[in-house]
Amino acid sequence: MRVQLALNVENLDDAIAHYSKMFGLQPHKNRDGCANFAVENPPLKLVLFERPGASERLNHLGIESFDHADVDAAEARFTKADILDSPRQRMVCCHAEQDKVYAKETDGLRWEWYVVNDEMPEIKPDTKTCCQEQEAQVAAEICCEEPATETTASVCCEAPAAKTS
Repeated sequence: MRVQLALNVENLDDAIAHYSKMFGLQPHKNRDGCANFAVENPPLKLVLFERPGASERLNHLGIESFDHADVDAAEARFTKADILDSPRQRMVCCHAEQDKVYAKETDGLRWEWYVVNDEMPEIKPDTKTCCQEQEAQVAAEICCEEPATETTASVCCEAPAAKTS
Protein backbone atom coordinates (compact mmCIF):
# COMPACT_ATOMS: atom_id res chain seq x y z
CA MET A 1 0.00 0.00 0.00
CA ARG A 2 0.93 3.62 -0.40
CA VAL A 3 -0.57 6.97 0.48
CA GLN A 4 -2.10 8.95 -2.36
CA LEU A 5 -1.85 12.72 -2.35
CA ALA A 6 -3.92 14.42 -5.06
CA LEU A 7 -3.20 18.08 -5.71
CA ASN A 8 -4.82 20.77 -7.83
CA VAL A 9 -2.10 22.61 -9.77
CA GLU A 10 -2.17 25.80 -11.82
CA ASN A 11 -0.06 24.48 -14.69
CA LEU A 12 0.40 20.74 -15.20
CA ASP A 13 3.64 21.00 -17.22
CA ASP A 14 5.27 23.24 -14.59
CA ALA A 15 4.16 20.91 -11.77
CA ILE A 16 5.45 17.83 -13.62
CA ALA A 17 8.83 19.52 -14.10
CA HIS A 18 8.99 20.46 -10.40
CA TYR A 19 7.98 17.06 -8.99
CA SER A 20 10.19 15.21 -11.49
CA LYS A 21 13.15 17.10 -10.01
CA MET A 22 11.91 16.59 -6.45
CA PHE A 23 11.49 12.81 -6.71
CA GLY A 24 14.08 12.13 -9.45
CA LEU A 25 11.63 10.37 -11.76
CA GLN A 26 9.18 11.01 -14.55
CA PRO A 27 5.40 10.62 -14.21
CA HIS A 28 4.01 7.10 -14.24
CA LYS A 29 1.13 8.45 -16.29
CA ASN A 30 0.60 11.80 -18.03
CA ARG A 31 -2.72 12.41 -19.73
CA ASP A 32 -4.99 15.31 -20.57
CA GLY A 33 -5.26 17.42 -17.41
CA CYS A 34 -3.86 14.76 -15.06
CA ALA A 35 -0.51 13.17 -14.24
CA ASN A 36 0.64 10.83 -11.52
CA PHE A 37 3.91 9.73 -10.02
CA ALA A 38 4.37 6.25 -8.54
CA VAL A 39 7.10 6.99 -6.00
CA GLU A 40 8.72 3.95 -4.40
CA ASN A 41 10.65 5.70 -1.66
CA PRO A 42 8.80 7.08 0.20
CA PRO A 43 5.80 5.01 -0.95
CA LEU A 44 3.58 7.68 -2.48
CA LYS A 45 1.13 8.04 -5.36
CA LEU A 46 1.26 11.75 -6.22
CA VAL A 47 -1.61 12.79 -8.47
CA LEU A 48 -1.69 16.20 -10.15
CA PHE A 49 -4.91 17.68 -11.55
CA GLU A 50 -4.63 20.81 -13.70
CA ARG A 51 -7.19 23.11 -12.06
CA PRO A 52 -6.17 26.73 -12.64
CA GLY A 53 -7.80 29.00 -10.08
CA ALA A 54 -8.98 26.14 -7.83
CA SER A 55 -9.87 27.41 -4.38
CA GLU A 56 -7.86 24.61 -2.72
CA ARG A 57 -4.52 23.03 -3.61
CA LEU A 58 -5.41 19.75 -1.89
CA ASN A 59 -7.81 17.78 -4.10
CA HIS A 60 -8.18 14.63 -1.98
CA LEU A 61 -6.27 11.95 -0.08
CA GLY A 62 -6.27 8.22 -0.48
CA ILE A 63 -4.71 4.85 0.05
CA GLU A 64 -3.73 2.88 -3.02
CA SER A 65 -3.71 -0.84 -2.33
CA PHE A 66 -2.46 -3.63 -4.53
CA ASP A 67 -4.94 -6.16 -3.16
CA HIS A 68 -8.74 -6.20 -3.45
CA ALA A 69 -8.94 -7.66 0.07
CA ASP A 70 -7.65 -4.35 1.47
CA VAL A 71 -10.51 -2.47 -0.21
CA ASP A 72 -12.98 -5.06 1.13
CA ALA A 73 -11.54 -4.57 4.63
CA ALA A 74 -11.70 -0.78 4.34
CA GLU A 75 -15.34 -0.94 3.24
CA ALA A 76 -16.20 -3.20 6.18
CA ARG A 77 -14.30 -0.94 8.62
CA PHE A 78 -15.95 2.22 7.24
CA THR A 79 -19.40 0.58 7.41
CA LYS A 80 -18.91 -0.60 11.00
CA ALA A 81 -17.67 2.86 12.03
CA ASP A 82 -20.54 4.55 10.15
CA ILE A 83 -18.16 6.61 8.01
CA LEU A 84 -18.78 4.90 4.65
CA ASP A 85 -19.65 7.65 2.16
CA SER A 86 -20.68 5.36 -0.70
CA PRO A 87 -20.70 1.64 -1.40
CA ARG A 88 -17.83 0.12 -3.35
CA GLN A 89 -17.69 1.45 -6.88
CA ARG A 90 -15.89 0.45 -10.04
CA MET A 91 -14.99 3.59 -11.97
CA VAL A 92 -12.42 5.09 -14.27
CA CYS A 93 -10.33 7.62 -12.41
CA CYS A 94 -7.02 9.18 -13.46
CA HIS A 95 -7.28 7.14 -16.65
CA ALA A 96 -7.33 3.82 -14.77
CA GLU A 97 -10.19 1.47 -13.87
CA GLN A 98 -10.40 1.22 -10.09
CA ASP A 99 -12.49 -0.35 -7.35
CA LYS A 100 -12.84 2.14 -4.52
CA VAL A 101 -14.68 3.22 -1.42
CA TYR A 102 -14.84 6.66 0.13
CA ALA A 103 -14.88 7.64 3.78
CA LYS A 104 -17.19 10.50 4.73
CA GLU A 105 -15.51 13.87 4.65
CA THR A 106 -14.18 15.33 7.83
CA ASP A 107 -12.85 18.87 8.09
CA GLY A 108 -13.33 19.17 4.32
CA LEU A 109 -10.94 16.31 3.55
CA ARG A 110 -12.02 13.48 1.28
CA TRP A 111 -10.34 10.06 1.58
CA GLU A 112 -10.59 7.14 -0.83
CA TRP A 113 -9.30 3.58 -0.52
CA TYR A 114 -8.77 1.88 -3.90
CA VAL A 115 -7.11 -0.77 -6.04
CA VAL A 116 -6.31 -0.36 -9.75
CA ASN A 117 -7.83 -3.06 -11.97
CA ASP A 118 -6.67 -1.80 -15.38
CA GLU A 119 -4.11 0.94 -16.11
CA MET A 120 -5.34 1.49 -19.68
CA PRO A 121 -9.10 0.85 -19.82
CA GLU A 122 -11.30 1.40 -22.83
CA ILE A 123 -13.66 4.14 -21.74
CA LYS A 124 -17.19 3.48 -22.95
CA PRO A 125 -19.78 6.31 -23.11
CA ASP A 126 -21.72 4.95 -20.11
CA THR A 127 -18.64 4.44 -17.90
CA LYS A 128 -18.71 6.33 -14.60
CA THR A 129 -15.58 8.45 -14.26
CA CYS A 130 -14.15 10.54 -11.45
CA CYS A 131 -13.49 13.18 -14.09
CA GLN A 132 -17.24 13.82 -14.06
CA GLU A 133 -17.08 14.33 -10.28
CA GLN A 134 -14.06 16.62 -10.62
CA GLU A 135 -15.72 18.70 -13.35
CA ALA A 136 -18.87 19.01 -11.24
CA GLN A 137 -16.77 20.28 -8.31
CA VAL A 138 -15.00 22.83 -10.54
CA ALA A 139 -18.34 23.96 -11.98
CA ALA A 140 -19.74 24.38 -8.47
CA GLU A 141 -16.74 26.52 -7.48
CA ILE A 142 -17.16 28.66 -10.60
CA CYS A 143 -20.91 28.98 -10.00
CA CYS A 144 -20.29 30.42 -6.57
CA GLU A 145 -18.23 33.27 -8.00
CA GLU A 146 -19.84 36.69 -8.06
CA PRO A 147 -20.86 38.26 -10.29
CA ALA A 148 -22.04 35.48 -12.61
CA THR A 149 -20.82 35.76 -16.17
CA GLU A 150 -21.95 34.22 -19.43
CA THR A 151 -19.10 31.68 -19.08
CA THR A 152 -20.03 30.64 -15.54
CA ALA A 153 -23.70 30.39 -16.50
CA SER A 154 -22.87 28.00 -19.36
CA VAL A 155 -20.70 25.85 -17.08
CA CYS A 156 -23.38 25.77 -14.39
CA CYS A 157 -26.17 24.83 -16.77
CA GLU A 158 -24.40 22.12 -18.75
CA ALA A 159 -23.79 18.60 -17.49
CA PRO A 160 -20.08 17.73 -17.45
CA ALA A 161 -18.96 15.47 -20.28
CA ALA A 162 -16.96 12.32 -19.69
CA LYS A 163 -13.37 12.48 -20.80
CA THR A 164 -12.38 9.89 -23.36
CA SER A 165 -8.63 10.29 -23.54
